[in-house]
Amino acid sequence: MRRRPFLDQRRPSFKRRWQQRPWWVRLALSLLLALACVLLLAVLLGSPDPGASPSTSTASSGSGATSSPLLRQRSYLEGITDGLNMTDEMLSARSFSRQLMDQIHLAKTYVAAAKEANNLQFAAELSAQIRRAQSILAHAAAHGGTVMEQEAEKAIRDMSVLLFQAQQLRYDSGITIMKLKGQIQSLEEKSKAEAEKSTKYGQIAAEELPKGLYCLGVRLTMEWFKNPELQRKFSDRSPAVQSNLRDNSLYHFCVFSDNILAVSVVVNSTAINSKHPQKIVFHLVTDELNYAPMRAWFAMNDYRGVTVEIQKVEDFTWLNASYVPVLKQLQNAATQKFYFSGSGSRGTPVKFRNPKYLSMLNHLRFYIPEIYPELQKVVFLDDDIVVQKDLSELFTINLNGNVMGAVETCMETFHRFHKYLNHSHPLIRAHFDPDACGWAFGMNVLDLIEWRNKNVTGIYHYWQERNADHTLWKLGSLPPGLLAFYGLVEALDPKWHVLGLGYTTVDSATIKEGAVLHYNGNMKPWLKIGMEKYKGFWDSYVDYSHPLIQQCFMR
Repeated sequence: MRRRPFLDQRRPSFKRRWQQRPWWVRLALSLLLALACVLLLAVLLGSPDPGASPSTSTASSGSGATSSPLLRQRSYLEGITDGLNMTDEMLSARSFSRQLMDQIHLAKTYVAAAKEANNLQFAAELSAQIRRAQSILAHAAAHGGTVMEQEAEKAIRDMSVLLFQAQQLRYDSGITIMKLKGQIQSLEEKSKAEAEKSTKYGQIAAEELPKGLYCLGVRLTMEWFKNPELQRKFSDRSPAVQSNLRDNSLYHFCVFSDNILAVSVVVNSTAINSKHPQKIVFHLVTDELNYAPMRAWFAMNDYRGVTVEIQKVEDFTWLNASYVPVLKQLQNAATQKFYFSGSGSRGTPVKFRNPKYLSMLNHLRFYIPEIYPELQKVVFLDDDIVVQKDLSELFTINLNGNVMGAVETCMETFHRFHKYLNHSHPLIRAHFDPDACGWAFGMNVLDLIEWRNKNVTGIYHYWQERNADHTLWKLGSLPPGLLAFYGLVEALDPKWHVLGLGYTTVDSATIKEGAVLHYNGNMKPWLKIGMEKYKGFWDSYVDYSHPLIQQCFMR
């Protein structure tokens, strides 16, 4: 079968068809096209200028000339702008960016009001228009130019219509502001409630004994009672060691604590950073529960020749209710209710219901001259500190007849006397300056000779007895300390005692220069809630290679 020939049915091109026309037709068409171009150019040159003055524009309109597209758009918006009460600046072609920003800010307020009124559809429309305006501004900023009229004018017009609708829906600015104020107040109340919860749970976490510390205490107690060799190290001490406990030419430190690991860090860091560790004597006092494990730990470990004495507070039989006002007050039903009640709106704040305020270990600092009657100068250390420098220079500081050397904490107003004491009470108001500078316990140089001469313990007893109803101050050992040592404190260089590592941010340069770092606050370094960025200073003095530490902390 033969294939049929292919027929080209394609339409001839314009060039081919043009060439097929007679020459006179092509000439006529060319002349007509040229005449049309001339007429179009004449019309364009005779049209009015959009930037011309109003009189010129009026005259042009009277002659029947066609107005520009921009003028047509402005006349289209005339009916809306009167109702919107929009300013001339917002409609000015020279400030599109500012118009868009102003509309965005206003629209965001109306979005919040629309959501509050449950008008979610209108809120969505406003949000979409906000995103559109933001996109225009972002595009202009990215290309380093200004917002062009062509892209901004429609966005401004559309947003104006929505803002006008928002006014018609009675989303008045004053009402909106009042609603927002109510929301802010509600959020502040919620924030306050959450802060109180955080304080409560933080206090609970700070009071709980970590599993590792409990394990360490149990294992050390077992080691103490099954290993007579450890017991002999304390019972059969040489006369030289016994004499060190009373030798005033040595450097005497005292720590009162029931935390074995924390005390070991204090002793270890002091010994490692000391130029003469063999001249250091640590006087430790703990309670009955931790007495055996504390002795076991220090019998098992040597700290570069440091002498360690360990006593228990229960052996100080003279510390009884007839002599110590705090113990006497604890026998009172009203005081017990104040310490332990936590129910109701008038319950004692949780931060004051800390067991440390009831522990005699916390109040032993006011009886140091009686605990160590043969000593003349000691340095008192809290158990939540780390020593970074040699502390022997503290024993050569001239206290100028004062009883205590301490670092003042009045760089901020909340560390002055009025923060800790009730200055509305006439007894406090008559004897103490509310703006007097406070100071910190934790690293204190004590001249025990001046202490005895000025009867500081008696002054402490006087103020504790006056505070039986808790109207002078609430709880704690610092407020009575401020009263007992009032006028008897020599200010030390702040580098000796850097505070705040247990509750706030401390400047790194200050930490580096500090001799003693104090983890005052709830976030102790041995707790999980401790501040991670400061734990390293404390961890570096814990011997994690010790078998008992590995058994209790590394599992």
